[in-house]
Amino acid sequence: MTKIQVEHETLYTYETEVELAHHLAYLKPFSSDWQRVLTTQVDIDPVPSNHSENKDAFGNIRSFFTLSTPHTELKVRALTTVNLLDRYKDFNASATPEWEDVREALAYALDRAYLPACEFSFPSPHVPRLKELREYALQSFTRRRNIADASMELSARIHRDFKYSTGSTEVHTPILEAFIKRVGVCQDFSHILIGCMRALGLSAQYVSGYLLTKPPPGQVKLRGADASHAWVSIYCPNAPGNWLELDPTNNVLAGSSHVRLAVGRDFGDVSPLRGVIRGGGEHILKIAVTSEEIE
Repeated sequence: MTKIQVEHETLYTYETEVELAHHLAYLKPFSSDWQRVLTTQVDIDPVPSNHSENKDAFGNIRSFFTLSTPHTELKVRALTTVNLLDRYKDFNASATPEWEDVREALAYALDRAYLPACEFSFPSPHVPRLKELREYALQSFTRRRNIADASMELSARIHRDFKYSTGSTEVHTPILEAFIKRVGVCQDFSHILIGCMRALGLSAQYVSGYLLTKPPPGQVKLRGADASHAWVSIYCPNAPGNWLELDPTNNVLAGSSHVRLAVGRDFGDVSPLRGVIRGGGEHILKIAVTSEEIE
């Protein structure tokens, strides 16, 4: 078991006063069989005039808050501590079904019971269904191959074929552009893997969260130097929880170093912080993330 503490600080500095602001945040993780949330807290400055929480359609914890006091800065600090288990320690990929059988189970049939996982087999705003992704995916998804082996090979190919480059893309860069250029960040790597799976009729979720990182030997870990992360959860019967979480950016299974924050169809469902404001003019955004293993 690994105990991890994550501090995520967001600072908006505005050119002029913001008169009124409404914000939506996904900054509190939820517990599961392998992730136990020990403590989680979100502090907001200035103090909101209204603040409420509930769960969205995917089970994520979301926060709504309103700022009615004029302000030129908004600071949101989330502090979370979790225990993580390595759920894939004894995972047997060969025990998973052939991918064509999974695709068939996800497809609509009048006399078939509804399978909730099928919700993640359809196109979404940031992940359209593209023939280019289908052709790329079929190189790994050969006839009658089990879905886990095929998915892990596809994730490894994305890691190998695409260059990770900070600043090479933006939040709204089309998935096809990143695919053609073979460059991007973790959001792009994840969207491309999701797009490949859905193009085959399979289901995949976008996962936002944090990755525990360690400094090079002999160097001190810098506070605030980490970043939020993203990976993919693929519907895979016989995997733990029937979902297989793959990190194509690092070519690993999401194990005891991956803190899951929220899941959705794509990045647009789980953006950590967004809002609508009146006033403010131009703004400067600074984000600092620190993830640490603690006793």
